[in-house]
Parts: sequence; C-alpha cells; structure tokens
Amino acid sequence: MDKFTTLTGVAAPLPIINIDTDMIIPKQYLKTIKRTGLGTALFSEMRYNEDGTENPDFVLNKPAYRGAKIVVAGDNFGCGSSREHAPWALLDFGIRCVISTSFADIFYNNCFKNGILPLVVTPEQLKLLLDDAERGSNATLTVDLEAQTVQGPDGGTIHFDIDPSRKQILLEGLDDIAGTLKSDPSITSFENKMASDRPWL
Repeated sequence: MDKFTTLTGVAAPLPIINIDTDMIIPKQYLKTIKRTGLGTALFSEMRYNEDGTENPDFVLNKPAYRGAKIVVAGDNFGCGSSREHAPWALLDFGIRCVISTSFADIFYNNCFKNGILPLVVTPEQLKLLLDDAERGSNATLTVDLEAQTVQGPDGGTIHFDIDPSRKQILLEGLDDIAGTLKSDPSITSFENKMASDRPWL
C-alpha cells in the first residue's frame, strides 16, 4: 500500500448528502475481486448517459476535474452496503482523500485499509473547502497528514483530527497484514513460550 504523507491535487466538489456505495460503484461491477480497473466505473450512473456517453455536467467529466485527487463531499459519505469495491474504485480513479463532515463506519474503515484518507471536518470547514473546490483547475488543496492540516489555494489552513493509530497506518503505508507483521517478534515470542509452557497444545 502506498504511503500517505502529503497530497497536493485538484479537489472536486460533490456537495451531495448520503452518497452511498451503490452510487460510488454500482452493483453490476462487483463481480471482480481485483482492486484495479474499477476507476472507469466510479460514479458511473452519474458520469455516463444511458447510451454510454459521458454526462458533461458531472463534475469528474469536466476538464478541470478529470485528474482530481481529492473529493469534497456532503454529509454521510459512503453509506449503504459494505462493498469494499467503493474505495477500490476511488483509488483506481486516482482519489486519495475524501473530505466530508461524516462517513459511514464500514466505508471509513475500508478507506484506511486501502490507503485513502477519509478526512472529517466541521460543517463550517466543509463550506470553505467546497468554495475552494469550485474554482476548477485552481481548486488545488494540500493535505498534510503529519501536520494534520489542509491548505487551500489562497494559503488558508484548517486543522483536522485523526486517530493516531490510523494516522500511522497511512503514513507507513501498512495494510492489515503488514500492520500485524510489525508485531511478529512479540507474536513469535508468545508462541514459543506457549509451546514451552503447554507442549500438549
């Protein structure tokens, strides 16, 4: 998993409340177990017309936002079913950070497992960031995970809170397995002691 330290990129405004995982990646794309290739299907029901052509009004189809790395979204992002394909699709498109006032728990946890920062801000902070994101190609934000700050295009800075253990997971680029392996010496020591103390097990 790629480390997340500092991210600078265009932020796409998506001020919709209750964006669920079916909107992020519709059910017909859930047959795959690969984490790649889902970027083209991200938000497909909003991105494409019925004939498969792009909807020019959808934010990620606009030239200024095609390379967006950040999404600034409405409240309760990632609600609905628990499909992990949702963060897979975001990551495959190139999104490394989603900013909202709240996230559904399972989606929030899945983001950390896949190297995406789900950043929780206050409603007041979200309004400022949405205003920044509306600037098109000038909608560049810098997210500094170590400093826990987001800097806007005019230099304004907001601070955010994050659980220290989750922060470290992203800074070090650790998935669940890699995180567990960090404790390998302790695990091995425990297993050796158990084998010595209780050889019948």
